[in-house]
Amino acid sequence: MTVQHDDITFEWLGYATVRLEAPDQTLYLDPGRYGVLTGGWEPDTHGAAHPPGRDYRPEDGDVVCLSHVHHYDPDGIDRVLDSDGTVLACDGINPRQSSRDLPRLVDLDHAVQETGTEDEQILADTPIWTVPAYNEPDGPHTRADGSPVHPEGRGCGFLLGLDGTRVFWPGDTDVLDGHAELDVDVFLPPIGGTVTMDRHEAAELAEALDPELVVPIHYNTFDALETDSKAFAADLSERGVDVALDE
Repeated sequence: MTVQHDDITFEWLGYATVRLEAPDQTLYLDPGRYGVLTGGWEPDTHGAAHPPGRDYRPEDGDVVCLSHVHHYDPDGIDRVLDSDGTVLACDGINPRQSSRDLPRLVDLDHAVQETGTEDEQILADTPIWTVPAYNEPDGPHTRADGSPVHPEGRGCGFLLGLDGTRVFWPGDTDVLDGHAELDVDVFLPPIGGTVTMDRHEAAELAEALDPELVVPIHYNTFDALETDSKAFAADLSERGVDVALDE
């Protein structure tokens, strides 16, 4: 299933992976992890709505936006990025902070441009702004020792000016001060909770943003992200916000 909004096609490929296709550009957000692009993904709970895992290798992306180290999947990047494409990666990504054996960004076989958490640039004729993405130290999304799952400074979200439409992927984050002030046409919130905003918090933010369309992602990939997407859609409908479930 894909979602069409004006001249842009949105496809949630699983976990945080989204393909955005405009008439002259194709971009990906956080491609890969957990077998969603290799065909290896299987649901932890039967019946949980989520795109099926599939062996996916179009290699058609002009830009890959990489929000933080948890979503850094070199194989996923290889599968979706064109040979002339560019990886736009948050400069807080440090492979040494991962339990996985990851190459340095500079060692990828692709052009890589790093970005801060509050920067702007133009890639593939697309304006891209970054916004901070993190869990509050005194919030609900912390580890057993009280530290945030996503500390400030290590990740970002992306606001894309794609073919005149402003698309917002906030990344793995709580709802933060300033989010509601953004000018957003299409909102791609994480709704799985546990390590990000949950569906209730995402619905409140969506109401404040008042976008033309909401397409939720980052849920039901594994147990910790399980949520009721239909209840999220019903909540937004009651708030007068259009939502599409790309499941």
